[in-house]
Amino acid sequence: MKHTKTLLAFLSVFCFVLNSFSQNSDKSPWPETSSINQPWTRWWWMGSAVDKPNLKKSLVDFHKAGIGGVEITPIYGVKGEENNFIDYLSPKWLEMLDYTIHVSDSLHMQVDMVLGTGWPYGGSHVTLPHAATKLIVEKYQLKKNETIDRSIKLEDTKEKTPAELLYVVAYGSDGSYVNLTDQLKNKNSKLNDKGIDGTSVTLANNSEPNKLKWKAKKTDYTIYAVFSGKTGQKVKRAAPGGSGYTLDHYSKEALNAYVVPFNNALKGREGKIRAIFNDSYEVYGTDFTPNFFEEFQKRRGYDLKKQLPLILSETDNEIANRIRSDYRQTIADLLLNNFDKPWTQWANSKNFKTKLQAHGSPGNLIDLYASADIPECETFGSMPFDIPGFRREKEDIREGDADPVMLKFSSSAAHISGKNMVSSETFTWLREHFKTALSQCKPEAEDLMLNGVNHIFLHGSTYSPERAAWPGWKFYASVNFNSNNNIWEDAPSLFSYISNCQSMLQQGKSDNEILLYWPIFDIWDQYHKGTLFFQFKIHSLDEWLHGTAFYNTTKELMQKGYGVDFISDNFIAEAKVVNGNIVLPGGTFKSLIVPSCKKMPLATLQKLIELQKAGGKVIFQGLPESLPGFNDYKNQETKLQSVLAENKEAVKPVSNIFETLEKAEIYPEALVNTGLKFIRRNIDGEKIYYLVNHTPKTIDGFIPLEIGNKEVFILDPLNRNFGNAVVQKTAKNTLVKIKIEPGQSYFLKTENTASQKKWNYYEPTADPIALKGNWKINFDKGGPILPPSATISNLESWTKLGSEAEAFSGSATYSLEFENPNTKTETWSLNLGDVRESAKIWLNDEFIGTAWSVPYKLNIGKLKPGKNTLKIQVTNLSANRIRDKELKGEEWKIFYEINMVDKDYKKFDATKWNPMPSGLLGPVTITALKKQN
Repeated sequence: MKHTKTLLAFLSVFCFVLNSFSQNSDKSPWPETSSINQPWTRWWWMGSAVDKPNLKKSLVDFHKAGIGGVEITPIYGVKGEENNFIDYLSPKWLEMLDYTIHVSDSLHMQVDMVLGTGWPYGGSHVTLPHAATKLIVEKYQLKKNETIDRSIKLEDTKEKTPAELLYVVAYGSDGSYVNLTDQLKNKNSKLNDKGIDGTSVTLANNSEPNKLKWKAKKTDYTIYAVFSGKTGQKVKRAAPGGSGYTLDHYSKEALNAYVVPFNNALKGREGKIRAIFNDSYEVYGTDFTPNFFEEFQKRRGYDLKKQLPLILSETDNEIANRIRSDYRQTIADLLLNNFDKPWTQWANSKNFKTKLQAHGSPGNLIDLYASADIPECETFGSMPFDIPGFRREKEDIREGDADPVMLKFSSSAAHISGKNMVSSETFTWLREHFKTALSQCKPEAEDLMLNGVNHIFLHGSTYSPERAAWPGWKFYASVNFNSNNNIWEDAPSLFSYISNCQSMLQQGKSDNEILLYWPIFDIWDQYHKGTLFFQFKIHSLDEWLHGTAFYNTTKELMQKGYGVDFISDNFIAEAKVVNGNIVLPGGTFKSLIVPSCKKMPLATLQKLIELQKAGGKVIFQGLPESLPGFNDYKNQETKLQSVLAENKEAVKPVSNIFETLEKAEIYPEALVNTGLKFIRRNIDGEKIYYLVNHTPKTIDGFIPLEIGNKEVFILDPLNRNFGNAVVQKTAKNTLVKIKIEPGQSYFLKTENTASQKKWNYYEPTADPIALKGNWKINFDKGGPILPPSATISNLESWTKLGSEAEAFSGSATYSLEFENPNTKTETWSLNLGDVRESAKIWLNDEFIGTAWSVPYKLNIGKLKPGKNTLKIQVTNLSANRIRDKELKGEEWKIFYEINMVDKDYKKFDATKWNPMPSGLLGPVTITALKKQN
């Protein structure tokens, strides 16, 4: 009896454990949705004319739609709303900020903000000494034995702001150099008898300022007067209370002065704002800062004043280009160390994170992105995709700049520095105003996530109060994700998709295995038509990225199936080797590839050799010909060649990097041979793959994963379905059975043990069956007025139903009764064909789901015997309604400053448009499916 009780107890425990294991194994692998994995939006406050009821309504709308946070950016206002404008950082503005934070907290949302209004950083409290600065040089020719006797002042009448005279130096035709600065009489240093604040200056004895009297005794001279001038640039799209000069981004003193009002305004709000944002570097022509020459000499080791004729000449030669390189490197150092790093330190001291767009800056993008807590890239315009049914009408697009290699600068910076979040300003000018469909957003977002972005910011949403007539308040360059835009009806489906993807892509760590050195000195060393100030812009990739060995190697590695991150000289200096791997603050890498380059700092070369001797796999595609810079470069070049010679075997260039990587047992993901795009992450040794099919073909079969002996979950981010895949295991690879149509995406997650829940594989049992009959159309909501109901037998654009339907933007429900063609079929697939632009589907009054992206297909399960009722609520774009509004002469463009422009920055004019096809265009078909064994 005792043994029987023991046995029963054991069986009870065993069953409990078995049941627990079964339940646990079937538990959803999807992380819970949170605000941080939902998309966020840039939220423009026009004129900061906000009020509490409308703030709350907007935030509730965002929350219900699936937006996790807002980034407040105050900009110019709306005409007629002047009495409602709120000055930036005023007590009333801060009250609105506090209320926004309060409501957001109650909705489990978060708030970011810009440290200023519009962009770039600047404003009313920026004084001229701290405003963006430029180098101005005046030249005077002086013959031998000739005397200059004059006041040195700026003659250029185009310069509207005061400039400071820093130096007067003379260069002899015999190569001599004379610093004449100390010989100036009544040295006041201010241009045109004006102080640095523009006020008049009283001079002793009413004598001329900056008077120079000097005789050229030995030879002919060219005299250079060096001024620290002001660009005069002011904040673009500034909000009330925020207009003023753009800030000097190379001066720590200027930054410290800039944050003073924010120290006061944000006191007591520490930690309540999630992050402080800094937009793309659009500080134009700022190639100088007042103490630049002193900083240059400290960092580069020689006096730049002695070399001014060379770098200011229109001569493309080695010496001049070396000095230009030093100049650009110094500007980069100042931006990084005097502005971006101290900016993050300031924000962190207040328990704020920083979010930085480094592109457009004159510095090393990798280092600059990495200086922030959240690096942020951006897309601009529209990229092409080969997905059948994906529409990209030439007249509605602005060609895009979202090159995957460019996108990887921000994600690489995050991966090597240990930042988990990589954000993106997303959908800027994706299509012409009112013409962006959700289906057109999806592949653009996917390309971002495939290249390391896991924190998408919509560009964006305009605060628009209920009192504003349709289409409400609008920012000039956005898709405008708010309830005034028709796409808001089904936007929650896009947001859900992004959220599901980001919930996976924020887990673990990036699993790229290869580092690729970016030889920035090859770019800095170029002549660039004599222009000193060089910016790494996303709109000028041909000038600095395309066609380089670095770019070509990146593309080749990615196409082969390798995960790649970029590395800078500064991060190479931080690297070490552990167990044969290269270790950085952000992670571990199996190899570091050095593409062919002309210039490399000696310290970088020495560190690369050190890493290799320590057991790291450093692969050279070519050797540097020289080192950058001018100071003592002959001796330094000798040292470099000596180092190369002494380490001849260690630095021997390889002819085939792929063979070299394979010998090092570093293998690519061969799944790319199918045409699939991917990105991979590592979670405690298990792998997450994000797979996207942007090809025109269905990929159906077994694909290899570069990990052996694994079970694999398939997860569908459109609907959160999941299940264990059919796999074939080897010690080296796991083959996963998958069917992925053009436009589709899946996640794969490796596991050691299979769950009870299996992935359903379906195959058609017959050809598609067209659903025909009389479709009833009922217009549900939208404007300007609801057209009358209609019945049609052939599906076509509802704009053909009459003038009211042609002008209509909104939602209409299509209804059809049809017979079950085969009662034995357990599962049917519904294909809506051409949808303009998104659709909710009900079968026999049961909601099935939303079709909003290519392919417009859903599994609808089993049909009931006899008659079935299909209802499809289709929502079109807002384009036809705005076209009608403009044809009627109704004015809605009532905004200050730029007001409204089209995608090409020309006057917006919708009267030139043709009506956009709208509704259910079909053909609508159903296809019988059966599960594969």
